[in-house]
Amino acid sequence: MLDERSRTLLKALVEHYIADGQPVGSRALSKLSGLDLSPATIRNVMADLEEAGFVASPHTSAGRVPTARGYRLFVDRLLTMQPLEARQRGEMEEALHGLPSNQIIANASHLLSSLTHFAGVVIAPRRAANRIRQIEFLSLSEKRILLIIVTTDGDVQNRILSSDKTYTPSELVTAANYLNQNFAGLDFEQIRQRLAGEIQQLREDIKPLMTLALEAGDAALSENAKPYVISGEKNLLDVEELSSNMKRLRELFDLFEQRSSLMRLLDISNRAEGVKIFIGGESGIATLDECSVIAAPYSVDGQIVGSVGVIGPTRMAYERVIPIVDITARLLSSALSFKNEN
Repeated sequence: MLDERSRTLLKALVEHYIADGQPVGSRALSKLSGLDLSPATIRNVMADLEEAGFVASPHTSAGRVPTARGYRLFVDRLLTMQPLEARQRGEMEEALHGLPSNQIIANASHLLSSLTHFAGVVIAPRRAANRIRQIEFLSLSEKRILLIIVTTDGDVQNRILSSDKTYTPSELVTAANYLNQNFAGLDFEQIRQRLAGEIQQLREDIKPLMTLALEAGDAALSENAKPYVISGEKNLLDVEELSSNMKRLRELFDLFEQRSSLMRLLDISNRAEGVKIFIGGESGIATLDECSVIAAPYSVDGQIVGSVGVIGPTRMAYERVIPIVDITARLLSSALSFKNEN
């Protein structure tokens, strides 16, 4: 455990380095800390902090910078949160209500990136089945049919079907009516299972159309059900600590594309209460050694279904980013639960 003097100096150093990005010297710390200490005393404290692994000395400067361990102590014990203004929170709430679920999730990811200027990510609910509200068929030409699918959460998907048979408008209406009357409220897997037992009862000329509709509709909704939505990756190009190492930056963008490692990391936050913070190597992903990930779970009707997060450099304004992630998770839970009730 550090004494009060060491904690005060470390807090001042981390806050100044986050704001300025330059190594912090003893003279600056003497002014910033508010402590009546000589430069020699401060240098001694800094030497002790460096030996303990909380700060490091870049080769090009006499000043010091926080290490991942220093950031961890700062976040856990020394951080003074900066709450969001009521106006900003109101704008966030407005952006997440009254939309289809997939748009709410996309907006949450965009909010995280725009408010923090880093990358914002939202793990989509895995258990949210795409249930069908309505299906329509529209003839485009002799053997080309437009399939229109409306889900219960208001999402609309279109697919063009290529048929071996030419269907009349009345046949298309009959097929759509059959699906809507018998299968509204089910997902495509449930429709497929029920149709398997009823397919023999259908008119022979309608069977191929039903098969085409099931395959195309299932594919359309599966493609649309992204495991996560990420926004603002390009913001990381403006972060000096990351953009100065193009190899690491390319690896970071590859990580966003591969998804699996990042998914596993963010899934951990689903088992946490509140905000979880991974600093540098704590993530267990080498590509994120110079980054921090701040994540929080969100729920629908009291059940945790996904998580939200921000990915940025270890030198980030934690006092701002942590409340943004926390409130976004809470607002997303509220918006999706409200959507589920209506």
